[in-house]
Amino acid sequence: MSVLPLHTALLPAPPAQPAGAGAAQWTLHPRDHPPDPQLTDRLGVTFCLASGLLPWRQVAGQTVVAAPSSEVFLRHLPRLTAALGPVVPALCPADEIEAALMRMRGPALALRAETSVAAPESCRSYRMGRVRAVAVVGLALLILATALAPLAVLAVMTGIAVLATLGFSLLKLAAWIRVLTARPPPSPVTLARLPTVSIMVALYHEADIAARLIARLDRLDYPRALLDVLLVVEADDHLTRAALARAGLPGWMRVVPVPNGPIRTKPRALNHALDFCRGSLVGVYDAEDAPEPDQLQKMVAHFHARGPDVACLQGRLDYYNPRVNWLSRCFTVEYAAWFRLFLPGIAGLGLAVPLGGTTLFFRREALEKLGRWDACNVTEDADLGIRLARHGYVTELLDSTTFEEANCRARPWIKQRSRWIKGFMMTWLTHMRDPARLWRELGVRRFLGVQLLLLGSVLQALTAPFLWAFWLVPLGVGHPVEALLGPAAFRALWITFFAVEGLTITFAIAGLRRTAHGLSPLWVPTLSLYHGMATAAAWKAAWEMLTRPFWWDKTHHGLFDAGG
Repeated sequence: MSVLPLHTALLPAPPAQPAGAGAAQWTLHPRDHPPDPQLTDRLGVTFCLASGLLPWRQVAGQTVVAAPSSEVFLRHLPRLTAALGPVVPALCPADEIEAALMRMRGPALALRAETSVAAPESCRSYRMGRVRAVAVVGLALLILATALAPLAVLAVMTGIAVLATLGFSLLKLAAWIRVLTARPPPSPVTLARLPTVSIMVALYHEADIAARLIARLDRLDYPRALLDVLLVVEADDHLTRAALARAGLPGWMRVVPVPNGPIRTKPRALNHALDFCRGSLVGVYDAEDAPEPDQLQKMVAHFHARGPDVACLQGRLDYYNPRVNWLSRCFTVEYAAWFRLFLPGIAGLGLAVPLGGTTLFFRREALEKLGRWDACNVTEDADLGIRLARHGYVTELLDSTTFEEANCRARPWIKQRSRWIKGFMMTWLTHMRDPARLWRELGVRRFLGVQLLLLGSVLQALTAPFLWAFWLVPLGVGHPVEALLGPAAFRALWITFFAVEGLTITFAIAGLRRTAHGLSPLWVPTLSLYHGMATAAAWKAAWEMLTRPFWWDKTHHGLFDAGG
């Protein structure tokens, strides 16, 4: 490759010795000499960010392209010449290239991060006024019916509670059976050539945990030249950015500031940061995560062994502080059953998988085709799991664990659980906007699975108080519904309730036995009290769904950190 001379008025003289492929190298600082935005548009700002290149200006019939090294320039030379014609390189620090691109196209990228999902599949276009109107009318009718026929209303609500609990429990049973009958996974394969993997970690007010996060990610056993870790921070979160600056980031980690905008959510931040990712495989971690060292190796091998329709892998989540108190123990038991039995089971059944917010890995191409994350949904992970299924993609579980911090205080736990339940409400309403279309895209089995998973779990939490009186029936305390239903029907009702409770306990113990925590199964029956807290969270979620549906109630990390 030869380089034609440039006007010395525009660039400093090249060094005496040519650098890389026989080409003289100029040093360029875009802040002092702004680039031509039209050249960036010809190449595409997304490609420029991902590749670390900046088309600067046309000089003497050539386009000067700023690059952090001659290797990066040469790697993308065919595409550069196809889009821009004759090109010549100029050296420029990578952070200056990114800053220049953001000055030019930052507002457009910020807007795209908020609206990347098509409106028919996004909750941002849902008419919340209609939801509020239906809720008000429904509540008024319920109050009127209660005043006129209180016993009948009690019977109906009890029936709904039993059906919701039974439906969700049958889904758990089916998942459990599927796990027990599943074939052993294939033997791992060794890849001759590993792909570049980008990992995004969204941080917001995480100054206290920044140094520990870097240490944990440093334990990942993956070639550093192929590892691209993006620490995604809101532009005005100065404390977190300062903490990261003090921590001394290795070369394979970098900070990606997220421009200010009308909404401030994790999915918006991830949408923005995805443009900066350099890998064909993209992962997501949370700030407090401690993944197993070989996790990325396993992930890459799993994707390699599967076809392109497997677009997403969900890793197991567990806690590194299970013994802080009763709440952390219950949370640990719940996660053990969810990630070791429930999610693998429904994935094995071919149902839509409600993703967790972390230890997620995607084929980037598929993620881009889906429109990334819904920036307004407060459980963007669960929503993305449904959209993956709707578009024909498959989600599988990764045989690897990430340890994180269990929320061990009642008030923050309720706030966190409330956000999750509100997100389930929002996701169900969004995808049920056109039930016929959802039915066609998912098929009968997966459509019913979505109803049991999203609607069933929400109704179960909301209506649980109508079942609590059943605990008194074996003690000889009468139930007012018995007089309406008759002894036989009522007996069937409360026997069903206790059968479901027994299944819940057995399911949780089975999940717990698949962990190495050594927690006593005697803690498991106390989940009934733990689930009572979920009811409080559900009613908080219902209120927020009507008053501030897109508000993100952030979970704070680093309070009970034993992960090192």
